[in-house]
Amino acid sequence: MEQYLSATEKMEQEVMFPSLLRGVFPEQEGADPATGGNTDLYERYQLLKSIKPVVEKGLASVTDQSHGDTDDDTVSAEDTDSNLEERLSHHVNGLQQVLTDLTKNTKALTRRYSQILEEIHLTDDHSS
Repeated sequence: MEQYLSATEKMEQEVMFPSLLRGVFPEQEGADPATGGNTDLYERYQLLKSIKPVVEKGLASVTDQSHGDTDDDTVSAEDTDSNLEERLSHHVNGLQQVLTDLTKNTKALTRRYSQILEEIHLTDDHSS
């Protein structure tokens, strides 16, 4: 989680003009088909930025809503503990994979933004 937050903070610090990302699509090699291949980097930037507070706060608001679902008194404590352990392991692994994918996407977006700035700088140098 720290890597994702660090990568997002770096992205927010480096991407000073997010509008430069409009109409720029991720390069094929770094693109994850699950993230929507037809969204431009500006939309991806907005998405990655909007996810950050959710990760920072945790899912407290989501778990508060699910506390009313505890009417499984007939299940033995041993079965419950085993099931909870398996479910927790499954969700932690899934969360880790999602955070890894978000981190990769954030770093790729930051690199691409830097390339765009370099291209602009080179164009300005040649026109002067």
